[in-house]
Amino acid sequence: MTGRADGVLVLGEALIDLVPVTGCATDESAGAGSGSHSGSGERELERAQPGGAPANVAVGLARLGRPVSFAGALGSDGFARAIERRLTDAGVDLSLCARPRLPTALAVAAPGPAGNGYHFHLESTATFQFPPREAESTHFGAVYAGGLAAVVEPAAGAVAATARMAARHSLLVVDPNVREDRTIDPARGHQLLRELCELAHVVKASDEDLRRLWPDTDPDHSCRKLAEEGRLVVLTRGDRGATAFVPGGASVSVPAVAVEVVNTIGAGDAFMAGVLAWLGTEGGWQRELSPDRAGAMLDFASQIAASVVTQTGTEPTAPAQV
Repeated sequence: MTGRADGVLVLGEALIDLVPVTGCATDESAGAGSGSHSGSGERELERAQPGGAPANVAVGLARLGRPVSFAGALGSDGFARAIERRLTDAGVDLSLCARPRLPTALAVAAPGPAGNGYHFHLESTATFQFPPREAESTHFGAVYAGGLAAVVEPAAGAVAATARMAARHSLLVVDPNVREDRTIDPARGHQLLRELCELAHVVKASDEDLRRLWPDTDPDHSCRKLAEEGRLVVLTRGDRGATAFVPGGASVSVPAVAVEVVNTIGAGDAFMAGVLAWLGTEGGWQRELSPDRAGAMLDFASQIAASVVTQTGTEPTAPAQV
């Protein structure tokens, strides 16, 4: 697939998440990393699973039946091959994916009651070695950008250039997905993400993202300001639901779907995939929605996110035909 009006170009990183799991002290399961023993005879292990917010969004879109092309980079190690299998098995097109002969970036997850924290291993990896896709972006109905690739060079320059072109020819959708780490300059990173949000036609962000990007402003006020400038803005609040601010300032909120939560990794990305899938199918890539239609979009995206938090993986399922 080289681009189509009903398709989405997803720009960004595909990496490996090292996710903590608890196993028996005698468990030598394949794929588990080394870990520390607990007093109960169990030890903390790390399970390697393909991740990266943009890659999760691409897989989610493909699972929901939306044509999607991933424009990132895959390296030359076993982790890259696992990522490639995940993407291709879902139906994601990789014809725009760079293939540098370097290892894959790692994200060590640290889930907690306040959300998921991460520590990153990014230096000298393939993950951020991809070129701008300015010309290609004009052939897609929507272009998604955000996350680590928007702030880590050389990918950050490629994301910015592609986003500027997409803002002129496609629906530019941005999820800043702010990540903090000792290897990332927060001042520069936050500025790059604010610039992406200003370019965007649609912004999806968590309340935590917005507090980091605009620390002196209430998240709701930040959303209203972005919407008053003509954007569709979606604010997610975890188990407190989500709110859409439509261009012009009106807003609509929905509660989170009541489910038993097993895992929150990838929930925001699944929600983003739901928003994009709905906009492509029901919204005709239009950002000017009535409050009722914006509410329907949120309801659908919330169901998609709920399908992820009830399992240990990050693969969403649709509640109904989109």
